[in-house]
Amino acid sequence: MNIIQQTLRAALFLVLAFFGLIMALVFMASTVLAIGVLYIVARLQGRPFGVKAYWAERRRPTMPPRPGAWARTDTPRRQDVTDIEMREIP
Repeated sequence: MNIIQQTLRAALFLVLAFFGLIMALVFMASTVLAIGVLYIVARLQGRPFGVKAYWAERRRPTMPPRPGAWARTDTPRRQDVTDIEMREIP
């Protein structure tokens, strides 16, 4: 009886592992397909395809700030943060 139970457990484990492998392959294939589409669209539009170009485009403001908005527009922003201050809170 114990051998039958262990055999059924092993078979169930192998079936679940196989389906997990198939799902991982589908996920990887869909990711490759999505990146390929993004690459082709970027090339057709004449834009570079890469992380820096994507990040620069995402950080670009889409609308000018409104007057009286929370951000002051007369003071320049610091682009690089080079130091932080840290303290322990007991």
